[in-house]
Order: sequence, then structure tokens, then C-alpha cells
Amino acid sequence: MDITEQGNPESDFETIIDSYIKTKVGISDSFLDSVLAGHLKNNIIQLQQQKMLSAASTGNNESTIQNNQVRGDAIYWLDREHNNIYENEFFDRMDAFVLYLNNSCYTGITSYEFHYTLYEPGTFYKRHKDQFKNNSSRQFSIISYLNEDWIAEDGGQLLIQLPDEEQLISPTNGKTVFFKSNELEHEVLNTTKNRMSITGWLKK
Repeated sequence: MDITEQGNPESDFETIIDSYIKTKVGISDSFLDSVLAGHLKNNIIQLQQQKMLSAASTGNNESTIQNNQVRGDAIYWLDREHNNIYENEFFDRMDAFVLYLNNSCYTGITSYEFHYTLYEPGTFYKRHKDQFKNNSSRQFSIISYLNEDWIAEDGGQLLIQLPDEEQLISPTNGKTVFFKSNELEHEVLNTTKNRMSITGWLKK
């Protein structure tokens, strides 16, 4: 990925950074507009119908394990080479955020990776950190949710373990969550209906 300057910084970027500085968890409720979120959600639905989603595993390329008692989501990696206009619009948004983050916080991010994520009813992801033991390239985790009309009874909350408390985050449409990959343990609670997102990592 080449990160080039794209437009002026947006208020949602500052919202994420400010909340991250204050609480170690950056949140913007409107990082993705509802139209783009809807198109990305439709992409996941189409991938599911075409049986293109794959069961996710734990570990990296050197050591991977599939265990649905630990992690039950299905994924599909985004790539500009797909030439999907909505994926590319998402990447453009992330390029602008990375540029703003590097310029304002000197983070030195040079690349990223993202996949679609689908949790079907009855699935979850046990408590974990996002950085591999044998690879420290992941610096920040960033998740954008694609779930319209989500209510508490639907479950599927992101539970983040902070030093002195737990933070429970509902996966509502357009919301984006941002935190340090090697610092905060977190889990996805059991969901009672399809829970969709784009999950990724900003890397050095």
C-alpha cells in the first residue's frame, strides 16, 4: 500500500484519536457513512451466498489453528486488486486516516491489512490479543461495524479489558473502534444474529 495525501483531515479522525488518548480505546460512531457501510455489508452477504468466506484461525502463517471453541467467525480478505468500488472507497478512507494519524501522532504506519468478518448466530471469539508472539508488525487494531438496527439483546458486543475495568462496545452500524494491538485483551461475545464488520490492523 502506498499512502498518499488525500484531502483534509476529518473530524471523525480526531474523535478516534482523542478518545484513544483519553481511554486507550478510540471510538467514532460515524467513521463510515451509512451508504458505504450498507454496500460493504452487501458484499459480505454476497460472499456468504457464494461460499467465499473461510473459517478463521488463530495464529499467523507460521502457526495456524482452527478451533471454533475459541473463534467462530468467517472471513474474506479485502484487496484493491478485487477492483470492488466499495472496498476501494473503504481503502481510500483508511489511507486518509493513516496519513492523518502519522502526521498528528508520528506513528510511522506504513501498511495495513483488512478482512470482512461474519459471526453467525451462536459464534464468538474468546479473550485474546491481536499481536502475534513471533511478529510484532501489527501496531493498531481497527474494526468498522456494518450492523443496522443492532440492539443489546442481539449480543455480539466487543468486550475490552482495560487496566481497571471492562469496556463493552455495541457493534452498531458505521461505528469504528481503534486500540493498540499488543496492549488490550478483548473478546467478541456470543451473537444471536449475523454480526458483520471489517476488521484490520495498521502495521509497521
